[in-house]
Amino acid sequence: MKLAFLGLGVMGYPMAGHLQRAGHAVTVYNRTAAKAAAWVAEYGGASGETPAAAAKGAEIVFVCVGNDHDLREVVAGPGGAFSGMAPGAILADHTTASADVARELAALAAEKGIAFLDAPVSGGQAGAVNGKLTIMVGGDAAAFAKAEPVMVHYGRAVTLMGPVGAGQLTKMVNQICIAGLVQALSEGINFAQCAGLDPNKVVEVISKGAAQSWQMENRAATMAEGKFDFGFAVDWMRKDLAICLEEAKRNKAALPVTALVDQFYGRVQARGGNRWDTSSLIDLLARP
Repeated sequence: MKLAFLGLGVMGYPMAGHLQRAGHAVTVYNRTAAKAAAWVAEYGGASGETPAAAAKGAEIVFVCVGNDHDLREVVAGPGGAFSGMAPGAILADHTTASADVARELAALAAEKGIAFLDAPVSGGQAGAVNGKLTIMVGGDAAAFAKAEPVMVHYGRAVTLMGPVGAGQLTKMVNQICIAGLVQALSEGINFAQCAGLDPNKVVEVISKGAAQSWQMENRAATMAEGKFDFGFAVDWMRKDLAICLEEAKRNKAALPVTALVDQFYGRVQARGGNRWDTSSLIDLLARP
């Protein structure tokens, strides 16, 4: 298929690469043109000078940018993807954004005869590189049926959750759960260290039981060592949690633990840990 991929950050760069390697004709766009040039040099394909140029003639346009503002600009702004897409095309947005902006852009897309899917992902940079992301999708079933076989090139689980916005709402649930898990894991590892136990041995034992989680399997060892210079940045997690908390005000969901953990991440930022991995919550306990 003729595809476009807009946004070549730590997630988008390898995701677009999987599509090109699978035999699709991919045209990419990135605000920093040098990044797009590097991608073309590595994978082949082509690049466009604007989102509209990259999206021209594409059957499906994928987007993976930073936040609601970036998404609006790349998709609906001057020279945005919508201005280059033809009726019948699909725009699939992998940005973690608000459900509101998904519905807003879907309405604009419908006016142009374009289908819109909100399709945030989970699995981090490693999941993107290894093609094992979880993709939560909101939108029309027919558009999903056409896009799903393409998304599986970098997604091990691609699921239609409901109408537009449902993908973003599901991603909010994902981030809410992660926030609580990381805080609990931080407290557990710190407790083990204060009690004179070997945290790695403790985790080896309890990970075989009910306490097991992805965070435990992938972050416990580096948390015990105080290493955080990798992974999903605290700045991005706070952006995501802000979306969760704002949505909770509307739907009246109680998020007391999420709100508290969000404050803890604010303290990590105050320590200069903006780009640290989210597992850096333990630093607040290790170095009170």
